[in-house]
Amino acid sequence: MRVRNKYRKSTAFPCNVGSRCSISIVVWSLVGFLLMLQIYSLISHRNTVSGDVKLHMSRHPLVRELEQVEEENIQIPPPKGKRSPRAAKRRPKRTTTLVDEFLDENSQIRHVFFPDMKTAIDPLTDAGNDSFYYYPARIWLDTEGNPIQAHGGGMIYDERSSTYYWYGEYKDGPTYHAHKKGAARVDIIGVGCYSSKDLWTWKNEGIVLTAEELNETHDLHKSNVLERPKVIYNENTGKYVMWMHIDDANYTKAAVGIAVSDYPTGPFDYLGSQRPHGYESRDMTVFKDDDGVAYLIYSSEENSELHIGPLTKDYLDVKPDMRRILVGQHREAPALFKYRGTYYMITSGCTGWAPNEALAHAADSIMGPWETMGNPCIGGNKMFRLATFFAQSTFVIPLPGIPGSYIFMADRWNPADLSDSRYVWLPLIVGGPADRPFEFNFGFPLWPRVSIYWHRKWRLPSSWRVTK
Repeated sequence: MRVRNKYRKSTAFPCNVGSRCSISIVVWSLVGFLLMLQIYSLISHRNTVSGDVKLHMSRHPLVRELEQVEEENIQIPPPKGKRSPRAAKRRPKRTTTLVDEFLDENSQIRHVFFPDMKTAIDPLTDAGNDSFYYYPARIWLDTEGNPIQAHGGGMIYDERSSTYYWYGEYKDGPTYHAHKKGAARVDIIGVGCYSSKDLWTWKNEGIVLTAEELNETHDLHKSNVLERPKVIYNENTGKYVMWMHIDDANYTKAAVGIAVSDYPTGPFDYLGSQRPHGYESRDMTVFKDDDGVAYLIYSSEENSELHIGPLTKDYLDVKPDMRRILVGQHREAPALFKYRGTYYMITSGCTGWAPNEALAHAADSIMGPWETMGNPCIGGNKMFRLATFFAQSTFVIPLPGIPGSYIFMADRWNPADLSDSRYVWLPLIVGGPADRPFEFNFGFPLWPRVSIYWHRKWRLPSSWRVTK
């Protein structure tokens, strides 16, 4: 006869309890491990930040000078005469601000924002102690003595010729409004190109992509819009590839255009336009990663978000893969760069030609998720920082010699005379703790701060300059 084990039931219960305890131990051990990993990552990143700062300070004393804050104390003058219709329309019943004065072409302090030709940067005459100095927002002359026309531009360094090439919108034409409610515009003239060995003396290489004068159906017809041209070199094809924002006068086409050339100085052959991934595209840029993969980043969905995706191997089209980033944040004018495996981006708000607050963003993967780090601007005064020094981002130039050091390229738009828009180049340095908690990293700021320092006058340390 089979004997029942009266202890079987009671022994099974402790066994289940032990199994549950084992699972709990494993789970809590995993949580503890992840927490320790997060803390270790935080400490490592902080050590990296500290190391970056020590590197800057110990090797290059001039970095300390560039990081010194310069303050501005601009007094708004009392009303005198009639304000311009543009300024009156913008702030009809409020106390006048610096932004209002900036937008008022009749302002008594207009010269503060747009210095006249007497103060122009002229590399052919500024010799000796005055050489290599950048003066943000002053007129900048090329080697022929003419103001540089490369707005909304980008930069490439061509290793084959050891030369920098600066591409931008050639706006040397009259400013007008296509209709009563239309934005200020200049007819398409083309894309200007300038070359330099030292990032300060620029030779005009001519218009490398020209407007179409007769065919009104062509994307490049002068009545349309061509903005923010960016060029990258494709090692596989040996071609220089240009991407740009293409639009009509009412900004309803919202597309990107592509052109190619065998040489950095053109001429570029226009291939056509498209809406990338089937979405509208306005302000845009391209970024070429260390592995040779290039990406298109563009404002979309009425500028409420940014889209990012890789280009094909020949850089002439987008691949299907795309990510939506900074959704609902209404950012434009993206400028990307990379430092120690982390991707950074500077963006602006969407206020037309009027200046607004820049934000810095960071990501471990270029496809996201992207974190917003805060306003990178340091110096000037509160309004200078909130208005990105009265300029808008367009590109970030990596500098040789010192890790984490860059030139921030921006445009100070002049909606009254777009051809007289100015360039604001300032030192950008990655280093120091971030100034706000992040969403995707449990509140820990894992990346160093991005800082753009205001200077009325500055120059690169000699070891940063490209040898002529």
